Amino acid sequence: MQEIKELSILTKIHDMAKYAYPALMQFPKSEKFALAADIKRCIDFVLEKAIEGTKGYYKKTTLRDMDVGLLKLRHYIRLSAELGFLPTKKYEIWAGMVTEIGKMLGGWIKQEQESDKYKQ
Repeated sequence: MQEIKELSILTKIHDMAKYAYPALMQFPKSEKFALAADIKRCIDFVLEKAIEGTKGYYKKTTLRDMDVGLLKLRHYIRLSAELGFLPTKKYEIWAGMVTEIGKMLGGWIKQEQESDKYKQ
């Protein structure tokens, strides 16, 4: 069951990245190497941490880092919408994807905390 949850979060992150990259192409040229690059870096970081979480031994630290990366991504996306670089509809869809990933991550973190209780 745990592997299915981990694979489904990877799928959701992958789908979000596929949605994000074309959306980032709409940013003005002056922001493609600034805010758009920061957003891409956050997406890559979250994906890397999700992969590490499925394979690593230090899941609590990895998942905590992933949670922080997801929060940064959420704020960058909101900033892009507020600055007018991202249309409202795309912001709503993208923010919904990030929220869904956040809920899945929260469940994963909770599951890891529960499994630690049983190990002690």
